[in-house]
Amino acid sequence: MIFAKPYFLLLLLLLIPIIVWYVWKRNSITSKMQVSSIEPFIGAKRTYKYYLLHVPFALKMIALAMLVFVLARPQAANEWDNKNAEGIDVVLSLDISASMLAQDLKPNRLIAAKDVANKFVLQRTNDNIGLVVFSGAASSTCPLTTDKNALSSLISSIDTGMVRANGTAIGVGLATAVSRLKDSKAKSKVIILLTDGSDTGGRITPLKGAELAKSFGIRVYTVGVGTNGMAPMPVKNVTTGAIEMRMEAVEIDEQTLKDIASATNGKYYRATNTEELSSIYENIDKLEKSKVSISNFAHRKELYLPFASVALGALLLSLILSTIVLRRNP
Repeated sequence: MIFAKPYFLLLLLLLIPIIVWYVWKRNSITSKMQVSSIEPFIGAKRTYKYYLLHVPFALKMIALAMLVFVLARPQAANEWDNKNAEGIDVVLSLDISASMLAQDLKPNRLIAAKDVANKFVLQRTNDNIGLVVFSGAASSTCPLTTDKNALSSLISSIDTGMVRANGTAIGVGLATAVSRLKDSKAKSKVIILLTDGSDTGGRITPLKGAELAKSFGIRVYTVGVGTNGMAPMPVKNVTTGAIEMRMEAVEIDEQTLKDIASATNGKYYRATNTEELSSIYENIDKLEKSKVSISNFAHRKELYLPFASVALGALLLSLILSTIVLRRNP
C-alpha cells in the first residue's frame, strides 16, 4: 500500500497532545475527589460502565486517525508493470504548396497525405511527434508531443494557405524539421519529408538540409507523392477569378529526394496513388522501432473506503456509548 498524499500523515502527530490532555484532565478530576471515608466503596462491585468509561474517547481517536488516512489517499500499487515500449522522436515535414491540390491522388494529394499522416500518428502511441509544413517558406506547426489527439487535430486543419509564400522550399522545410530534433536525446530521430515537386529555391538547399540532418544523427525518409507528367491542378481563371482544375505538367525531383535519403541513411519512396502512400507509412512504421524500458504501477486502486468506514463506525459507536449506555441517570 502507498499513499498519494503522504504529507497528511503528519496530522497523526496532533493526536498525541489530545491524548495527553485527556489523561491529564482525568487525573486532575480524580485528585480533586475528596471523600471523608472510603467505607462506602469497600467491597463495592464495579459495573460494566466502569470498564467502558474511556472507550468513547478511544473510539474518537481511532476515528480521527482513520480520517487522516483517508486524507492521505491510500492506494494499492503492489504490482509493477515492466515492459519494453517502442518509441522514437519523429517530425513530419509536409509540403502544402498549391500543387498538393492536384487530384491524381483522391480526393487530392494534400487530403490523402493528411489522412495517411493522421493514421500514422495515432498508431505511434509511444513516440514524440512534431509537425512542420512548408511551401515557399516553412512553419513549425507543432513541437514534439505525445498528445496524439491534439497533433491529429492540427494535421486535419492543414491547408495550402497556412504559409503565405509561393513555391516549394524543400531545403527550408527539411532544415526547420531538423531544428525541432537537434536537441532531442532520443536514440532514434527521424524526419518524414513529403513533397510533390522540385525545390524552387530558398535560404537553404535540400542537400544542405540533408547535411544538417546527418550532423545531428537524424535519418530522413523522403516521399515523392503524385504522378509525373500531366495532372489536374488548381489554376485561377484570370478573367473570372474562379479556381478551375486544368491539366498541368508536374515533375518530381526524385534524384534530390534520393540524395537526401542516402545522405542521412534513410530511404526514398514514391507514391503515385493513395494505396501506395499508405503502404509507405506502414513500411516506415515497421522500420522505425526503438526499444525503451517503461516501469510503472499497474492497477492502482484507491483504498480510502475501508478507512472511512472504520471512522464512521467508531464515531457512531462512541455516540451510542456516550448518550445511551454511559448516560447518567437523572
